[in-house]
Amino acid sequence: MTKQMLVNYIAEETGMTKADATRALDAMMNGIVKGLKEDGKVTLTGFCTFAAQEKAARKGRNPRTGEEVTIPARTAVSIKAGAKLKDALN
Repeated sequence: MTKQMLVNYIAEETGMTKADATRALDAMMNGIVKGLKEDGKVTLTGFCTFAAQEKAARKGRNPRTGEEVTIPARTAVSIKAGAKLKDALN
């Protein structure tokens, strides 16, 4: 499902206009990003938990040349499905 398909679904389910549904979805995504930056974790009870994880710099290898390269430190996001989401899929 693409973002536009999700916007259309939200608009149909709630009676919102597509513009309002787009703003609502954008606000939710921005809220998740803000929560990860400030708290490092966002929990949508029963649905999923987003967690920011710091990854240290490490050595890697260029597969084409075999040359060793340094992969810089970064912040990665992990997503863990909640019970309601798991139940809905199974």
